[in-house]
Amino acid sequence: MVNAESAVLSVKDLKVVFSGFKALKGVDLDVGTNEIVTIIGPNGAGKSTLLDAIVGKSPVASGNVYYKGQDITNKSSYHIARMGIGRKFQNPNVYNELSVFDNLLLALKGTHGVFASIKAKLTAAKKEKIISVLDRIGLLEKGYSKVSSLSHGQKQWVEIGMVLAQDPAVVLLDEPTAGMTPDETYATGEIIKTIAIDHSVVVIEHDMEFVKQIAQRIVVLHQGEKLTEGSVGEVQSNPKVIEVYLGREQIDAA
Repeated sequence: MVNAESAVLSVKDLKVVFSGFKALKGVDLDVGTNEIVTIIGPNGAGKSTLLDAIVGKSPVASGNVYYKGQDITNKSSYHIARMGIGRKFQNPNVYNELSVFDNLLLALKGTHGVFASIKAKLTAAKKEKIISVLDRIGLLEKGYSKVSSLSHGQKQWVEIGMVLAQDPAVVLLDEPTAGMTPDETYATGEIIKTIAIDHSVVVIEHDMEFVKQIAQRIVVLHQGEKLTEGSVGEVQSNPKVIEVYLGREQIDAA
């Protein structure tokens, strides 16, 4: 188990309230360097809200978010992204009429504005970085294809690549396999494993087969609270998890 002192990302007693509704009721989370943490739980458990609070998208009522020991609670999303926390949302947010290469170019750390980024001189270092990301997301041969020509799963990979192009230390992925084919889902798991070689990764996911493929540690949320955490085996055999989530989803907990 990761302790707060060694964690690259640490959430302490985090509470988020929307119009009197307690979406998060004091959640703790520690993420270690190059660790994959998967967050599961029923709909409405607070999973996306937790990621939103980490990146400054949902205001924190109380508690703290720490990145590399620095308190980043309620800082702007832009500031948090520039510090080194990258977030991918559920639906792909890409430029369909641009090539995959240009989408990654736009996302490179230190570039500003669509037209300024594309017109700026493409240095050897930038090109090398983009090619490296293309290779990592499995789209090296699609680099000059328009994003509009890609499958849904490939578009998800482009957005993962756009996050990686920002050089984050922590990558947050919200249901990255939603709408994917089984083959794309498996390939995404392998991509995430390679990402974790030099990034910390937090993944929200419902597909338990996918979770078992990637998870080093699972955190289970329920009604805005952390129900438990542990290995795949520990979580699947936990009676409380079976009752509130695994049993409900009709997933074999054996």
